[in-house]
Amino acid sequence: MARLLAAGHEVVLALTQPDRPAGRGLRPSSSPVKRLAAASGIEVLQPESLQRSGAVERVRAARPDVLVVAAYGRILPPPMLSAGGHGALNIHASLLPRWRGAAPIQRALLAGDLETGISIMQMDAGLDTGPVLKQARTPIQAEDDAGSLHDRLAAIGAELIVEALGDVASGSAVPEPQPQLGVTYARKIEKPETRLDWTRPAEELERAVRAFRPSPGASTRVDGAELKIWGARVADRPRLPPGEVADGLIVGCGEGALEILELQRAGGRRISAPEFLRGHPLPAGARFE
Repeated sequence: MARLLAAGHEVVLALTQPDRPAGRGLRPSSSPVKRLAAASGIEVLQPESLQRSGAVERVRAARPDVLVVAAYGRILPPPMLSAGGHGALNIHASLLPRWRGAAPIQRALLAGDLETGISIMQMDAGLDTGPVLKQARTPIQAEDDAGSLHDRLAAIGAELIVEALGDVASGSAVPEPQPQLGVTYARKIEKPETRLDWTRPAEELERAVRAFRPSPGASTRVDGAELKIWGARVADRPRLPPGEVADGLIVGCGEGALEILELQRAGGRRISAPEFLRGHPLPAGARFE
């Protein structure tokens, strides 16, 4: 929204999720969209439901030229999709039709994709199935995690939506139907997926650590302790049985081994592997579960 305002677009209304408890004190926390809208004098709606809250009627009353949607987290009903004169444009964090759905950034990292990008899509009733107005690509670097990739894609998306709105205003926008080949779905990340399976190849586990950083974090257990793994790399190590620990915090995998660099005990802070071992030395033959 900041980029839209900077480009001179009038934002007549902002829809965002209701305030949610956050932090250790679980105090209600406003979204960045709400904070920016409030600071800019823009009316904010935070409906619990788009079906029964009168939100569609309020949006129609504002008579927007177009709706711009970015990571709203809810499916827009058909009446909302048609509430703008030019419909609704979604800023989607993948190169559609690859990774339609809720978690495209994490799924691209987990799959080992070499690139990703932003698609500006004309929304329809399907799940990210609408025609695409614009795309921009960016390589996925070896050090990228979900946080760094999100921030880079957000910056790309902010510029691309301004270009797309210019095309819509000038009548030069040409939505292209998505190809039928190459469709994949980025389903929501579920908690069981964040548990590292040491029978998997080390390369997959290293990607999982990055995909689940900064949230919710990859998890495992060792010697009865619940751990979050925040940093790791594939280790050049002779074969170890899956889960077996050797040479500090090098852990055997189904293929290869993973060296843990940064981790966190439940209720503790993030620490390096040497610091962890000084306070919690592992017995011989210790295994990650």
